[in-house]
Amino acid sequence: MLICGLKLTHDGAVALLDDQRLIFSVEMEKLANNKRFTSIEDSSEIEAILATAGVRPEQVDVFAVDGWGGVNADALAIQPRLILGEGHNLLTYASRGEAKSLAIAPYQETLNIAVTAEARFEGLHIGDRAYPYSSILHVSGHIFSAYGTSPFAARGESAYVLIWDGGMLPRLYFVDAEKRKVDSLGPIFMLVGNVYTIFSQHFGPFKTGTGFAKDSLSVAGKVMAYIALGTLHEEWLPLLDRLYREHNDGSMGFANVLANKFKETVPEDARRDEDVLLTFHVFLERLLREKLLKKVRSREAGKVNLCFAGGCALNIKWNSALRASGQFVDVYVPPFPNDSGSALGAAACALFNRTGKAALDWSVYSGPALLKSEPASGWRSQSCDAERLGELLHETQEPVAFLQGRSELGPRALGARSIIASPQNPKMKDLLNELKEREPYRPVSPICLEDRAGQVFTPGIPDPFMLFDHQVRPEWLRRIPAVVHLDGSARLQTLTERDTPELARVIRAYEKVSGIPVICNTSANYKGAGFFPDVASATRWGRTNYVWSDGVLHERADRHPFLTLR
Repeated sequence: MLICGLKLTHDGAVALLDDQRLIFSVEMEKLANNKRFTSIEDSSEIEAILATAGVRPEQVDVFAVDGWGGVNADALAIQPRLILGEGHNLLTYASRGEAKSLAIAPYQETLNIAVTAEARFEGLHIGDRAYPYSSILHVSGHIFSAYGTSPFAARGESAYVLIWDGGMLPRLYFVDAEKRKVDSLGPIFMLVGNVYTIFSQHFGPFKTGTGFAKDSLSVAGKVMAYIALGTLHEEWLPLLDRLYREHNDGSMGFANVLANKFKETVPEDARRDEDVLLTFHVFLERLLREKLLKKVRSREAGKVNLCFAGGCALNIKWNSALRASGQFVDVYVPPFPNDSGSALGAAACALFNRTGKAALDWSVYSGPALLKSEPASGWRSQSCDAERLGELLHETQEPVAFLQGRSELGPRALGARSIIASPQNPKMKDLLNELKEREPYRPVSPICLEDRAGQVFTPGIPDPFMLFDHQVRPEWLRRIPAVVHLDGSARLQTLTERDTPELARVIRAYEKVSGIPVICNTSANYKGAGFFPDVASATRWGRTNYVWSDGVLHERADRHPFLTLR
């Protein structure tokens, strides 16, 4: 059975399941250097993506469309393509340039709508035909993308699933593997996920210049890095709690009220913005941990499995706090916790509804394949195996754009569309941030061989998707300064030969000549765009002297001398 999952709004994507096996999940931002968060505007794009796997639309058994929208005016203002329909929502799109509308399911379950509910409609126009389709609640896509790709599902184990997305309260679910059902346990507290980004836009470099901010998809990750500059003010935590309890109405706009009330109470000359943002981050982290543990412990005496998804699960410090709580056997965060996993989740929910099966056979490297292309003019090419590339990283102390195979799923570059470099020089972080045109406080992530991670990092346990916080062990701080964040932490990705054999060989070769089993990793992309789809894009970008792809090293003829840190 072929099931095609579709996410048409921001973070647009097409995913294809053949029963439980993931064929691909292609995000629009990873095609043709599209901008981050690109939506699917025309269904001809669906047709073209299916064709890359040799599949025609008429061969698909089920089209499952991610649900979206709601009656909230703020949400409609953020997403103008949504029109409230009678009993459902309508989404505007085009089919070969002709305007169409599509009925879709709501954002989340209600008293009258079960969490696995599936609305069935007619009229998904692709090419010359209109197809029947199902629409899945948006929250359900998050549930099934997380649980379905988890080790718990693979082992047939039950798990709690926490979903905290930008437009919803943090809601807890229980996936009962034995009974093959999902129970909704309700919200654990009353703050929608975009409280983090909206509150933050009242302080520091994120200020909007007005007393009112709207949600922004690009802010949260920057705030998470910026707070390393701050100092925690424990005395502000009771104040934030009081303001939350006195003024919270559960609306999308409450974050603006909270920020303005805080500024009224703590005058500008008595606060630093970075301290405010760190303290607010900790306030939310403690609230999340406390309320989740209380909810789980009211039902369970011992440790349980936990999945965490929704945009808030990109916050590695919150993820780490939950894992360190001692309540969970393991905490699993998928590599696509935000809406980049929604197409896959919609397909997985449709599969569950038809078969009762939730576990997926999948790989994180199931994005679009690297396109064949020639380098830009002014580049020369030569054969270069992985071992030689590892030596080159050490000899040149220069960054290399590293492109191979199929792209990784989700927003993190995990060694298929990466810029890699030696971590030994503290200036490398500044150089990489300059190349990427990023703020100087932004961290650079380490990739470490899994069997060596415990020697370099604490806890140093396997983390293949770069979604948890680790501390760099004191004896390694001076050896790998480029990947140490301002607070001594690192957003670690662990790697094995099984994951990406070529990159593992690069790291082992680098360790052989340097004594260090770690390299720098940041995404290879134009500013504000998805990952490079081909060598031509990386060489046209031209901000590294080297681009490596599938055993070939491309080198700029007119080298940038400033890239050399020796």
